[in-house]
Amino acid sequence: MATETLPVSAPGVTVTFDAEDGVAVVTLALPGKVNKINPAFGAALAAGLDAALGVKGLKGVILASGHKDFCVGADIDVVYASRDPKEILGVVGQLNAGYRRIETCGKPVVAALTGSALGGGYELALACHHRVALDSPKVLVGLPEVNLGLIPGAGGTQRLPYLLGLQEAVQHIAQAQPVRAPKAVKAGLIDALAADRDAVFAAARAWIASNPSPKQPWDAKAPLPGGVQPGTEAARTLAVGAAAFLFSKTAGCYPAAEAALRCVFEGTRLSFERGLEIESRAFAKLATSDQAKDMIRTLWFGKNAADKQEGLPQTADARFQKAAILGAGMMGGGLAFLCAKAGLDVVVRDIREEALQAAQARVEEQAGKLRHLSAQERAELVGRVTFTLDLEPLRGADLVIEAVVENLKVKHQVIREVEPLLAQGAVFASNTSAIPITRLAEAAVNKDRFIGLHFFSPVEKMPLLEVIQPSFTSEDTLARCLSFGRAIGKTCVVVNDGYGFFTTRLFAAYLLEGCQLVAEGHDPVLVEWAARSLGMVMSPLKVFDEVTLTLGMHAFTTREAVLGEKLNLAGLDLVRAVVAAGRPGKAAGAGFYDYEHPRRIWPGLKELVKAETPAETGVVHLQRRLMLAQLAELGRVLDDGILRKPIDADVGAIFGLGFAPNTGGPLSWADRQGLPQLVAEMDTMAARYGARYAPSATYRKMAADGARFYEGP
Repeated sequence: MATETLPVSAPGVTVTFDAEDGVAVVTLALPGKVNKINPAFGAALAAGLDAALGVKGLKGVILASGHKDFCVGADIDVVYASRDPKEILGVVGQLNAGYRRIETCGKPVVAALTGSALGGGYELALACHHRVALDSPKVLVGLPEVNLGLIPGAGGTQRLPYLLGLQEAVQHIAQAQPVRAPKAVKAGLIDALAADRDAVFAAARAWIASNPSPKQPWDAKAPLPGGVQPGTEAARTLAVGAAAFLFSKTAGCYPAAEAALRCVFEGTRLSFERGLEIESRAFAKLATSDQAKDMIRTLWFGKNAADKQEGLPQTADARFQKAAILGAGMMGGGLAFLCAKAGLDVVVRDIREEALQAAQARVEEQAGKLRHLSAQERAELVGRVTFTLDLEPLRGADLVIEAVVENLKVKHQVIREVEPLLAQGAVFASNTSAIPITRLAEAAVNKDRFIGLHFFSPVEKMPLLEVIQPSFTSEDTLARCLSFGRAIGKTCVVVNDGYGFFTTRLFAAYLLEGCQLVAEGHDPVLVEWAARSLGMVMSPLKVFDEVTLTLGMHAFTTREAVLGEKLNLAGLDLVRAVVAAGRPGKAAGAGFYDYEHPRRIWPGLKELVKAETPAETGVVHLQRRLMLAQLAELGRVLDDGILRKPIDADVGAIFGLGFAPNTGGPLSWADRQGLPQLVAEMDTMAARYGARYAPSATYRKMAADGARFYEGP
């Protein structure tokens, strides 16, 4: 085809026109690696449309990207910096005007999604009359804004119901999970798939030729798919049910999800323009809220910096070839799968045949879930893993991950047995959750290549890797392990050495305080609800059952042995009593909870509690106790020099422990409380309930200096 390049009045966009088929291609390629929605993007889009719509003989327009992805959504820098709702409304208003121009221009406009379209980028695709995507699992589409305390702000809550129906639209927006292109076409999020980039454009041109005068369903006043129409009794019933279901999942901690629900059900009852106004105002209010700022700081900027490993050592010669996994428990099997998936040869060693069989089954199970791989590729992945009772197959490994029982003597024995078999320059890593790496390395010869790699269970799903670097571990070893962490898809946080590092200490404080509150006579159901209504992903008794009470008690015993400190808390006595009653946790079908349907707190728990109902109770009191117990322990972690920077605490707590994401993390929460108020409240709690609440020296100094952990909004 003979094409001409049209002049445009703004940078970041090119427009070509083919007179033969009458199709103009508007290609957006803003400076940087991705297209992000900001004033420059709006200007480029407007200029591109001006050029395309002004050409004679135009029959249709294809919107495309000159970058790998179509558009990744809003420029988060712009959203984060603004505290003025009017400013946000102005930006959103201009964006909506541009999107409406696409819909009402009188020509068919097709979005050519050769890469991902997320947030406002997907809303741009929704404004187009047709969406053709590259048939690749790497192409994602959807509206993930709720994950950052926001809602779709450029028409997503108003347009999506016309594609999916009310129920499916609400579910997609509230879940905020992008969808891979092959699934997205089945769900109705996109209209067609094409095998490669050329095929995407060919399909777009063909659709334009067949649809010269399309009209959006919201402009045509078309009924919504799915049968339920706005304003009907069925819609009201659906709205009530959706709100109840949402509350059961979020416990009211996410105003953005609730606002999205309101926008969908309220906006679709009114004119399309009025619906856009409702959505825009809700977006502006949320975007300037404290919660959104804290969530964006940690879940966007903090996590992205951790994923990019900013400020951490890098090495060109980083790739490991052969990994040895010592210990074939649930963690060992999961680690073997991740290593094999990343292309490493793997040897799993244990002293129990049944454990090896279970690990092999786990690898096969996880590989079977990789449906984007062929059967042969899945078989090759499984084939990269060897399971053995012997030591000799470990010979030549250049990475060891030790995941045996949490016993210092056993770990020392394993280190002495295995280290002589390793390749020259091999790295020895321990997955211990608490024992100081310095203590473990006493048995190692090559201490500069000894490090802690603390994974979280289930390791296939949990995104965090806590990397522990003692003073003797070399920067090259750290760099190689960080590269390995990236290869297996983990978000890495690097901390200094010390008992329990960071995450285990915070986690233990949370579990212990939950048990202590019950032992003091507080209703366990109320304790669990207090945690949920804070935003904690799992409540303390529930998560204790998950990790098993016996393992938890073993960890506390190890802590006492390593630190020489005795924990005299009624909460620990309660845990011992539950275990003695034959209820070690969920895996055994009985712990703090009964696991028959319906699941409930074990009724016999109250018989083990000797305390009377406390004078001070209620959800707010329990919330403060749970949060301040964790913050107090975190303060001691700061005093001990374990953490290297505040954002590591917030990223680590959320992605490793399920700390309330809606808060932005424990230190973000502390900033919002104000350090002077926090210190005063901790002093009061310490006087009433024990020294574990005492504020740390770090907190006291910051409170006296009027300091915060973070600058900015």
